[in-house]
Amino acid sequence: MIDALKEEEIVNKVGGRFKLSTLIQKRLAAINSGARPLVDFRSDDKMEIVVQEILQDKIFLDASNQVVTAADHRPLGGPPEFDLSSL
Repeated sequence: MIDALKEEEIVNKVGGRFKLSTLIQKRLAAINSGARPLVDFRSDDKMEIVVQEILQDKIFLDASNQVVTAADHRPLGGPPEFDLSSL
């Protein structure tokens, strides 16, 4: 068994055991369908790769329980973006 799954850190990071299970299942399905790992982790065990992605904050669940990668996520707030090219 993967040691990180025994710790509460990963459960708390995701927001609970059910969310952790959902995130792992959805990400494993994506990797099994051909998605590339988001971490440089040498392992043939896809479950270990998914756990490392979670621990390294590369993936998480959004409000609708969809898997979001950190690269696709835009943080809320901050200055608005303007298109100044037409001025």
